[in-house]
Amino acid sequence: MPSGLDLLRSVFGFSAFRGAQSEIVQHMVAGHDALVLMPTGGGKSLCYQIPALIRPGCGIVVSPLIALMQDQVDALLQAGVRAAFVNSSQDFETAGATEGRLLRGELDLLYVAPERLLTERFLGLLDRISAAGQIALFAIDEAHCVSQWGHDFRPEYIQLSVLHQRYPAVPRIALTATADTLTRGEIRSRLGLDSARTFVASFDRPNIRYAIVERETGQTRKQLQSFLARHRDESGIVYCLSRKKVDETALWLSGLGIAALPYHAGMAADQRREHQQRFVREEAIIMVATIAFGMGIDKPDVRFVVHLDLPKSLEAYYQETGRAGRDGEPAEAWMTYGLNDVVIHRMRIEESAAPIEQKHIERQKLDAMLAFCETAGCRRSLLLNYFGETTPACGNCDTCIDPPRLWDGTVAVRKLLSAALRTGQRFGAGHLIDVLRGRATEKVTQLGHDRLPTFGVGAELDDAGWRAVARQLLAAGLLHADPQRFGGLMLTDAARPVLKGEATMMLREQGKKHDKSLRARVMQGPRASRDGPLFEELRKWRAQTARDQGVPAYVILHDRTLSELAEAKPRDTAALLQVSGIGEAKAARYGAALLDVINGP
Repeated sequence: MPSGLDLLRSVFGFSAFRGAQSEIVQHMVAGHDALVLMPTGGGKSLCYQIPALIRPGCGIVVSPLIALMQDQVDALLQAGVRAAFVNSSQDFETAGATEGRLLRGELDLLYVAPERLLTERFLGLLDRISAAGQIALFAIDEAHCVSQWGHDFRPEYIQLSVLHQRYPAVPRIALTATADTLTRGEIRSRLGLDSARTFVASFDRPNIRYAIVERETGQTRKQLQSFLARHRDESGIVYCLSRKKVDETALWLSGLGIAALPYHAGMAADQRREHQQRFVREEAIIMVATIAFGMGIDKPDVRFVVHLDLPKSLEAYYQETGRAGRDGEPAEAWMTYGLNDVVIHRMRIEESAAPIEQKHIERQKLDAMLAFCETAGCRRSLLLNYFGETTPACGNCDTCIDPPRLWDGTVAVRKLLSAALRTGQRFGAGHLIDVLRGRATEKVTQLGHDRLPTFGVGAELDDAGWRAVARQLLAAGLLHADPQRFGGLMLTDAARPVLKGEATMMLREQGKKHDKSLRARVMQGPRASRDGPLFEELRKWRAQTARDQGVPAYVILHDRTLSELAEAKPRDTAALLQVSGIGEAKAARYGAALLDVINGP
């Protein structure tokens, strides 16, 4: 029987396991259950693929994403693994042929959608191969889909506990790239994994640079355009809160000559499928999307993820930004953020049909997201601390590279709190700013707010400055946006000591961030060999090979592998096999062509 390390080298072309991979593989080969929490790009797939190749029978992989099964299977076929998938996109004849291969023992891995797996027909097939001892393991990918209050919830996932009940002797591994303590508990209880060993890898993605900028009124598109100028001819994702904003942003970017596609649940399924396939298979495409897009995206060369609106939680933010830089090379997570985001999220929470306990949890998650946005410290440290990790300042986020200055905002805070109190705690930031800055608008004068003691006392700050104060008070929990009063700002108990002069408050200094330091520290990583003509020749060869086979370019070879080839310039097959990402099947299939490109025919 080959060892896990033997297969890692010969099949996948890697010389060593990373992190806990080796321990997880051994645990699964021995027939035990596991819950694996590992960041996107951390190598979760190998944790079940290698045990499935070692244990007798076929590994059954449950995946919620039909559109990506083909690419996952294509990548395995390139590596010489006997893999296939079964889902509703196939006709009866194709699915039947795959099922026949399963029964004949001709598959190492079979990917199946949860709704297909749960049919009596498919469970009957599993009964037959189980009786012959031919199920190697069950892998439940994207296991957080079991969480009823998560935005990726899939009802079918709750029923996957049937695997444990029906096939108790078959080891199971549940995998996810993000899960807080509550979600981990849900995964365990709903999937019957109470006795499973938990493996938690570091959630740090050191190659991703985090940056959050204050949204400038009426200038969001200009800010986005400036950011995208750093990422010409690169693939990325731009997340928006609404479908309308997705459509408008994609149309605007296309008008600038940028290849941009929209994606949201309001589009026809065929169009969504076409856009997702183009994004995965083509280079230098930007997907503008709602959170309906992205889970399980395998595209390794996504160089940036943009949020034009505030995510509802740090879990969502981490998962969405984690779609950048899966290849381990430098990537950026960039977000614009404004006061209105907070009000919208608060209102959505309060107006939802969720039970009181769940609303309380959602409020706590939003508070943590706000604290992340308004922190003056290292963003990465705060993000990892949320997931239970302690780490020093990273030096690779905006607050480390260009630290914000703090100022004693106690007086300004007291003015804003007083204005909210004296106007009845039923107005939003815009009205309060009008009062503070002494603008006698029609609404202000009609309500008599121009006669309040707080009228005109805030001339020292402009509108943006006051919005920043309001944002930080919301983040600090001194103000609450009341959905019953259309986002009216209300004081909390925490505001009383400051208002009474019993406590002080330091605030972040606002204003335009000087992006010089971010631009000056050009993304660094193993990309030097990409500037040469050999790397470009290898890219052209890969692109043509991918087109000929109808697969994404990264399924043939990753950029990192091309980079190593361009640097090492191997002269024979033995040397090719020393390059990361080239296993025996790829060396046999592409070796001659690669050596011709590198050394000439």
